[in-house]
Amino acid sequence: MLYPELFKSMEAVRWNMATDIPWDDFDGSKLSDDQAYTIKMNAITEWAALPATEMFLRDNRDDSDFSAFMSVWFFEEQKHSLVLMEYLRRFRPELVPTEEELHKVRFEFDPAPPLETLMLHFCGEIRLNHWYRRAGEWHTEPVIKAIYQTIAHDEARHAGAYLRYMKRALLSRGEAIGQQARLAFSKIGVLMASAHRTPQALHPTNLHVNKELFPQDTVQSKVPSPGWLENWLDHQIHFDKDWEGKVSSRILHNLSLLMDSSFKTVQDLNRYRKELTRSVAPVIQTSV
Repeated sequence: MLYPELFKSMEAVRWNMATDIPWDDFDGSKLSDDQAYTIKMNAITEWAALPATEMFLRDNRDDSDFSAFMSVWFFEEQKHSLVLMEYLRRFRPELVPTEEELHKVRFEFDPAPPLETLMLHFCGEIRLNHWYRRAGEWHTEPVIKAIYQTIAHDEARHAGAYLRYMKRALLSRGEAIGQQARLAFSKIGVLMASAHRTPQALHPTNLHVNKELFPQDTVQSKVPSPGWLENWLDHQIHFDKDWEGKVSSRILHNLSLLMDSSFKTVQDLNRYRKELTRSVAPVIQTSV
């Protein structure tokens, strides 16, 4: 099991909201109204860890190890929402999300292949780490800069934990399952490393997850300002091609190590995926 080790490692570096955030360094002259509003939107977005956890537990009922890890992931993600709301409560109380606003992002996600979902969230954590690092640079108020740096580190650790479960999928369940895992990881990897080619931000909270609710079936469609994310990325934190390139490079680097291959570009990964697609069916048939 991976859960006991992951619990210990994350417990060892867990930060305390009361003592590890430099609340006394607040400088109100360095916080604009626009900056404060984005903090509210991020707080609501982080609250969506709740329906994501419900999805993970539903779709991984046969995997108690991974489901137990969700207790750590869920706690830390909700803590991100909480620390952002605490910042607003102290310094911009009129912007604290209401319970109704928070509850609105809790809706059911359609079932999806668990390995593809795992890869999607691995990439999402990498992307969020980079978003928050850039947000920390954009903000000028010292306390919120420290908060974004703190939660960015958490997202990087979460990506590392998901990667451990991805490695386990490749190694511990037989050749057929391993090949299916490779196909799932490469398929989602091609999508998530290609964000520079799409008009939308490729993060789990910005993807469609419930056909019956379409097109109002993304987390971002449920927040008070559905268009805030693109504005935040493009015009506020300026998450440009260089930053997108960092995300893509990180995804490709980790997949190269995971698959024991070399993916320098998305095209390399896509060629690997196509070759794997042709070979997976015979492997599965043989194992049946």
